[in-house]
Amino acid sequence: MKSGAIRRLAVGLAVTAAAGMLGVAVPGQAQAAASSCEGRKVRSFPFSTGTVEVYKRRGYVCAITLPKRPGVRQHMKVSLRAYGLRPVEDVGRYKYRAGPVTVHAGQRKVWVKGEVGRGKYDSDGWIRL
Repeated sequence: MKSGAIRRLAVGLAVTAAAGMLGVAVPGQAQAAASSCEGRKVRSFPFSTGTVEVYKRRGYVCAITLPKRPGVRQHMKVSLRAYGLRPVEDVGRYKYRAGPVTVHAGQRKVWVKGEVGRGKYDSDGWIRL
């Protein structure tokens, strides 16, 4: 083998190895990005077509709605309202999640809503987290 052929072979192997490592790294990053809320998860509200997850950190409350069947573009909504304030919501056609939405609740109670397709969750009142 000539030195040019060996060099091309080495470069090809290096590119293949790098691509393999990227393929392994991306799924872990995608899973880590599933929740873009900061803080600790304090509640999870499952319903027929998805789940609303609620996080809390330093008086801030954050919520996202996750579908049971991700990857299919569908109607999703997440709404979060601190007592005495207007609701903050995210509504649209998404594949993986609606949200995050964040409110400064302090010690106030919150009202949580989520939708995926025709399934809905509503806390039906103020809840303390």
